[in-house]
Amino acid sequence: MRLLDRQRQLDALLLNFHALWHPQPFREIRPAWCRQWPALTAELLALSDEAVVHLNDDGAAAQTLVARHLPEVAALAVLVDVPARPGVALTDYGPHWAREIPGRKLQQIEAFAAAARCCSRPVLDWCGGKGHLGRLLAQQWQMPVQTLEIDPVLCSEGEALARRGGLAHEFVVADALTAANVPVAGQHVVALHACGDLHRRLITQGVAAQVARFDIAPCCYYRGVAERYQPLSGGLRLVLLRDDTRLAVTESVTAAPRETRQRDRAIAWKLGFDSYRRMVSGDTYKNFKPVPESWVRGNFADFLFQMNCREGLPALATGKVAAFEAAGWQRQREVMRLSIVRHAFRRALEVWLGLDLAVFLEERGYAADIGSFCERRLTPRNLLISARLG
Repeated sequence: MRLLDRQRQLDALLLNFHALWHPQPFREIRPAWCRQWPALTAELLALSDEAVVHLNDDGAAAQTLVARHLPEVAALAVLVDVPARPGVALTDYGPHWAREIPGRKLQQIEAFAAAARCCSRPVLDWCGGKGHLGRLLAQQWQMPVQTLEIDPVLCSEGEALARRGGLAHEFVVADALTAANVPVAGQHVVALHACGDLHRRLITQGVAAQVARFDIAPCCYYRGVAERYQPLSGGLRLVLLRDDTRLAVTESVTAAPRETRQRDRAIAWKLGFDSYRRMVSGDTYKNFKPVPESWVRGNFADFLFQMNCREGLPALATGKVAAFEAAGWQRQREVMRLSIVRHAFRRALEVWLGLDLAVFLEERGYAADIGSFCERRLTPRNLLISARLG
């Protein structure tokens, strides 16, 4: 399927089901779609805890459940199925070159390097930290590599690693959002998990400079989005708010059981506080500032006291605290179930955002494609956008 055709079909489908994935059950006790599709709502609320964990984790399974009630949703499966990019075998450089890289990050770097394709041009490693990816590409491709990074300490450490390996690998200390004269014409630019405006600026600046090739794995699309996402490509009808772009990257495969328990408790306690605030003020949901992690490590009574003090609400009698904690846990149970509908569209939103970048490159004369450079278990942010000039 052509990129443009995929993009337009996905744009239309997401727009058609906007009322399903846009509302946030955390903020709305019952999104409007619950009344429109009562059978879907009933099935979700009746799910076991084990099923909820599975469906919130597995977007394809969530799509299948939703499609039983709304058959048109089944079309998502084809539209979000981007091909796996075949990887080339990398040279084994032994354990020493990678001794400073955590295991999962090393696997991501190697998978990206195997899926990208050398075009025999000097390489720019965008927002590359210590330059681990750039160092591997300098060895693998036998090309000079330049790593751009804002942190001078990381650059200094990366330079030491490059010297130790005798590589043609240099560092530029600069802010990628304001740096002038990078990238330059003829370069092969690579970026592994450059967030938000960082990958968008690389693409727009790279196109203006006429770079030879892009290989970009985007991440955290919401970063740099003030209120609404501004598409780079033309002809799209869907409008994404910042929270919509955040939904695209909420998936995680690395959370430990302890972290999951802490997350669930934080959600339940925030919802318990929200129930109290609604009762006191009579208002619907209101945004509140981020909650310090230390506040969720004690007991709910202390948490509620701290929140009430910060938000200017009256203290609650000790005998009534338990009722609002129970209400929070009940809301948490419902939120996790109703959120399955949103998560059924999570990958579709991410592919929509990736296609925006790829189609923009096509519109500017590049031969572009979008695929995945690794399995989801390694990182859910596995989209790879590649494009070559001419």
